[in-house]
Parts: sequence; structure tokens; C-alpha cells
Amino acid sequence: MEEVGADWAELRKEARRIEGDLDVRLSSYAKLGGYSDSKSPTDGHARDMQWKSMEMEIESLLEKLLDVNEAMSRCAAAATPTTSVSQKLARHRDILHEFTQEFKRTRGNIISMREHAELLHSVRNDINEYKVSSSQTAPSLLRERAAIHGSIVQIDDVTNQAETIKGVLAAQRSTFAEIQGKVKHLGDRFPVIRGLLGAIKRKRSKDTLILSAVIAACTLFLIIYWISK
Repeated sequence: MEEVGADWAELRKEARRIEGDLDVRLSSYAKLGGYSDSKSPTDGHARDMQWKSMEMEIESLLEKLLDVNEAMSRCAAAATPTTSVSQKLARHRDILHEFTQEFKRTRGNIISMREHAELLHSVRNDINEYKVSSSQTAPSLLRERAAIHGSIVQIDDVTNQAETIKGVLAAQRSTFAEIQGKVKHLGDRFPVIRGLLGAIKRKRSKDTLILSAVIAACTLFLIIYWISK
């Protein structure tokens, strides 16, 4: 019976020591998770290694505390049951449960903060890449804008010239129409002039026919000469 009591006291001492270590480790683990936003990839990698190492230590301590609690349960079952022993054993089990839940909750928060930090880092990289690409493409965009502006100026010049030519042609047409009207008016007033104009027109038509006949005859002679040769 005395041996069981000594084992119980030794197990309780080991349990309190592990619980104290867990309390310190969990506090440090939670503080380490508060510094998740780092702009340096090297610092981020070093902090990841610290997290991983501390997680492994905490998990190992939780497993040891679980083993000690189970040994305490066996020791209490072998001894005479007392209210004091049952309460102490229940208290150690509650502490183990609280530490386990706190570790899971803290690890979940750290994972969320790490994902948030990675997202911010990705957004910063995207913004920096956009700034670099914008600074590189700005000169080419300015050149294209200048070329487009030059083309628009040339189109305006051509349009203005076309409008000017259109006005000149309209003025000439108006002048020709006016001259034709005057000639017709003179022809109506002076039949002799009208007859003279008609004779000039008929003579021009006759000359055109003669010239066409001469050209046709020459062309025919050339073809016959080329064939006979």
C-alpha cells in the first residue's frame, strides 16, 4: 500500500511538471503566431521552422501527460478508493483536456493567420509586378498615342483639301453653267450665231468621223502587213 502511495505521489509530481512545461510552451506558441505578417521570405521560413518545432514539442508533452494520467488511473484503481484521489485524478484529466483544446485552437488561429499573410504577400507581389510592367509599357503606349495623333492630323488635312477641291469644282460647274446659259441666250437672240455654232458642231463631228476612219484604215493596214510578213 505504501508502494502504491509512493508511485501515486511520483506520478502526480511528473504530471505537474509536464503541465507547467505545457503552459509555458503554449504561451510561447500563441505569441509566435502573432508575428505572421513578414515581408522577408527568409524570416517567414525561419518562423515556420520555429512553429513546426514548437508544435512537435507540445504534441510530445501532451502524449507524455496522457501516459502519466493513464498510469495515475491504474495506480488509483489499485489503491483504496478515496474522494481526494478521485478529485485530483479528475483535475489532472481536465487540465489535459484544456491544454489539448487550447493547442488545437491556437494552431487553427496560426494557420489562418499564415494563410492571410501568404495572401497579403501574393497581393504585394502582384502590385509590384503591375507597377514594373506599367513602367515598361508606358513609353510604347506614348509612341502609339503619338502615331495615332499624327494619323488623325493627316486625315484632317486630307479632309480639308477634299473640301477645298469640292468647293472649287462646285464654283467651276456654276461658272460653266452660267457661260452655257449665256451662249444659249445669245443663240436665241441671234439666229446667225446659233447657226454658226451648229456649223462648228457639225464640222467637228465630221472631222471626228474622218479621223476615226483614217485611224481604222491605218490599223487595218498594219494588221495585214503583220500577217503577210
